[in-house]
Amino acid sequence: MRPGVLIYLFLLLLNIEQIAAQKNTFTADQLIEQVMKYHPLSKQADLIIDKAKAEVLAARGNFDPMLSNEVGQKSFTGDMYYYYNRPKLEIPTWGGVEITAGTNYLSGSKTDPEDTRGASHFWGLSVPLAKDLLMDKRRAMLRTAQIYREARDYERKAILNDILLEALRVYWNWSQQYQVCQVLEETMKLTSQRVQWVRTAYLLGDRAAIDTIEAFTQLQQLELQFNMAQMELQNNRYELSSFLWNERSEPVDLDNSFIPVANSNVDEKLNDPLSTLLESAIMNHPELKQYPFKLEALAVEKKWKFQELLPEARFQYNQLGRGFNLLGADSGPLFGNNFQYALSLGIPLRLSKGRAEYRKTKLKIQETRLQQNNKKVLIEMKLRSIYNEWQTLRRQVDLQQRSLNNFLLLQRAEESRFRNGESSLFLVNARENKVLEGKQKLLELKNKYSFTSYKLRWAMGDLGEWKGKHQL
Repeated sequence: MRPGVLIYLFLLLLNIEQIAAQKNTFTADQLIEQVMKYHPLSKQADLIIDKAKAEVLAARGNFDPMLSNEVGQKSFTGDMYYYYNRPKLEIPTWGGVEITAGTNYLSGSKTDPEDTRGASHFWGLSVPLAKDLLMDKRRAMLRTAQIYREARDYERKAILNDILLEALRVYWNWSQQYQVCQVLEETMKLTSQRVQWVRTAYLLGDRAAIDTIEAFTQLQQLELQFNMAQMELQNNRYELSSFLWNERSEPVDLDNSFIPVANSNVDEKLNDPLSTLLESAIMNHPELKQYPFKLEALAVEKKWKFQELLPEARFQYNQLGRGFNLLGADSGPLFGNNFQYALSLGIPLRLSKGRAEYRKTKLKIQETRLQQNNKKVLIEMKLRSIYNEWQTLRRQVDLQQRSLNNFLLLQRAEESRFRNGESSLFLVNARENKVLEGKQKLLELKNKYSFTSYKLRWAMGDLGEWKGKHQL
């Protein structure tokens, strides 16, 4: 086979291995995407929007035209008292005016003298003059539903923000435990080689028998730690699987072949000054964005409750005509002929209920504003605290890395002295244990730093809209 073909096959196999390795990685950004698409709580959050639309539709139903009909008849001892048929159309409007039109047919020997016998028709208006003129219950319900429909999107974002934070917390626990297992496995290999070397040295008479026990005991301790780390890794994998679902709303188990992968980039926005991050959080945090909508809805309720304090005054006018033709020519001019009107007035003397409801609404507005101010302070304090933690962890990672480098130098020096017969295996194991502790501490700090980066974006309220590049 020609050398060029061999090189091509080698590169092809290398590319296949790289693709396979990529398929076995699972990043934090992939987790975010998976949770946002398929997690039941994420889909439940999406339903909030649909429910809000349904609430608006239900509120609009109060303005639907109503077609009704009344039919009645009475006959007693062979005498026809009355028979009537009264179809009617009622059309409510946004301004509180109700338009009505209909026909009547009335016959019988004992009908009410005020009613028109035979076929007749009418069309007219019912107009509020005080109460319900500027705002009534159905207008308040519709406007409130429309306001909350706009607010539901921020409620959905707040729910996703919290779900993603919990999922990422589990992810970085899993990532840390996986890396701890890798470190322990690597250390076990080196320790196993040392055991073999000490045994050979003992057989050659260069080492005491106690050194073989010392070396094997170190290996056993590492195996115990590795077994516990494997158990915790599997438990972390199970916990992470609880956040994984597919498009068919079925739970998905995270296979053992998948491994976490850390990114080496840093999110540029997190390098902004704290004041900029605070300003962004106050402007965009979904929990804060809901309060203006709540206050707007309460303002609508306040306007409605104020209308409830006014006297109930309504004017009703109907234009009448003979026959069933609503456009008949026999209808007279307004208040000239063939008309009917009514004027109703009423007001509670103490207005106790109205004043109480209006007072309650004003108190709700004060309460909501206090809650808004408190939430703003809580978000600022949370963001400051997490930002301080994030900055401290960044410095801690650097210090721990330098400390680990020194532990590694001491370990190598102790191993060199041991091979030269100037030290003991006990000191070598002690140095190795310090290196192992240093590596585990560094992994803990790195993963905590990565999670805190996401947590910082959670405190800003936009975790669900952003995929991070901020791990060490």
